[in-house]
Amino acid sequence: MRGSGFLAIWSDIEPADLVDYRHWLTREHTTERVTTEGFLACRVFRAVRADIDRFFILYELETPEVLDGEAYLARLNAPTPWSQRIMPKLGDFIRGGGSMVARAGRGEGTSVMALRIEVLPKDPQELAQALVACDGIAAVQIGATDKARTSVRTAEKGMRKNEGFFGALLLIEALDVASLQAALSQVRKLAPDMLAQASESEVYQSMFALDARIADFG
Repeated sequence: MRGSGFLAIWSDIEPADLVDYRHWLTREHTTERVTTEGFLACRVFRAVRADIDRFFILYELETPEVLDGEAYLARLNAPTPWSQRIMPKLGDFIRGGGSMVARAGRGEGTSVMALRIEVLPKDPQELAQALVACDGIAAVQIGATDKARTSVRTAEKGMRKNEGFFGALLLIEALDVASLQAALSQVRKLAPDMLAQASESEVYQSMFALDARIADFG
């Protein structure tokens, strides 16, 4: 990621709606987002689970101010017919955005852990550097959520049944799952208090990516 802001979203979808959801994401929704002023790129991940269809979406933003900026709010208050059909079907919906406070590494990993945390480490950059030094880790990012900007009421928000929130994000990107698990062990040693209030350490695999700076939307 190169922007200073981020938007992270988790949600589940029922098997009967999976095809429609994936087409909506890849053929309309992510394009709509990355063509909005201030959005730079989008990456979609799918949880490595057999019991549920769970997705994690990460948007790269120029700045956190994009979250409650005029262009994005206009989109959120004018959802497309397809979005109006999909939004009420999204379960366990969790959304938050804000500022990236630490980054280390280069490139992107295909296997990731996206942990929702409530307490930032004492030195986020030091933790990121320690984790990216682990074997097989491509990149580490730590973000702090801006509750005010994330919580603005919009038409889209009103279509969802419930919406969870989180305080911060720890994103670890790796070359393989074994490397992710080893890095998580390091987190337990280096920042145990942070993990005490963290979400489940689920593994996600990269599914789709769209970059506004190189994509052809013609």
